[in-house]
Amino acid sequence: MIALDIHEEVQKALREGKAVVALESTIISHGMPYPDNVEMAKSVEETIRKQGVTPATIAILDGKVKVGLTHDEIVTLGKSEEVLKASKRDLAYVISRNLHAGTTVSATMLIAERAGIKVFATGGIGGVHRNGQNTFDISRDLEEFAQSNVAVVCAGAKAILDLPLTMEYLETKGVEVVGYKTDKLPAFYSSESDIDIPQRLDSPSEIAKLMKAKWDFPLKGGLVIANPVPKDKEIPYETMRSVIEEALLEAKDAGIIGKEVTPYLLEKVAKKTKGASLEANIALVLNNAKLASEIAIAFANDEKEASL
Repeated sequence: MIALDIHEEVQKALREGKAVVALESTIISHGMPYPDNVEMAKSVEETIRKQGVTPATIAILDGKVKVGLTHDEIVTLGKSEEVLKASKRDLAYVISRNLHAGTTVSATMLIAERAGIKVFATGGIGGVHRNGQNTFDISRDLEEFAQSNVAVVCAGAKAILDLPLTMEYLETKGVEVVGYKTDKLPAFYSSESDIDIPQRLDSPSEIAKLMKAKWDFPLKGGLVIANPVPKDKEIPYETMRSVIEEALLEAKDAGIIGKEVTPYLLEKVAKKTKGASLEANIALVLNNAKLASEIAIAFANDEKEASL
């Protein structure tokens, strides 16, 4: 078995049963330009540390699976133009070729579980793409939720996706979708959509108890913890829906297909919202990191009590 390269700080926290929060790295390698991406990564880790929790950014460098990065390693990811984007499908290739890669939600989840990390903070998860019922363009993230025992704090699925189909897919896979202090599914840039959320919990301790109950049963798989973007940074749902529909039509006219659609749409949305979408993105990631830290602390405390 290929060993994980776990940072000493992360190893110590796990060994002592302390709270750790995993972080993905595609937000560094593919989410923003340098140096904004490095500053963002630094801010997210600082947010977690302020809660007394250890951050563990996950990535692959020179074929080594890293759990916890140094500042220099984050800069390498942020500056290099030769960093791949790795989901589960790509991991063996990247490792065998000794390459650099940022890990997606699916890859981060499975590595976090193997490392023993139970809570993961990200921006938004992947899902079923629009027209996915015909194209079968469905993110690997959804399958990983059914397989890896990790709770993922996010602002819902990315708003450019088909949110109703994404919710149906998660239900089919038996994945809990929990609204944190909300009865409506957050739509990434917007604090809520018109989609009802099946389960609501109003405190980190309640979420931690749900995690423990699920895995003690045991029921295999992760949880989606849907945490709305802060109200003062959100873009109203109807406004965002109009912007996305317009961008989709432009993508179709330009002949943009496949994996090129998402980055094209995100760039168009940023321009059409005059940067407001980027501000919302940053705010929601930091907000998710804070909640993930609180959940990780509550879960670690529950685990300690259960072991006494």
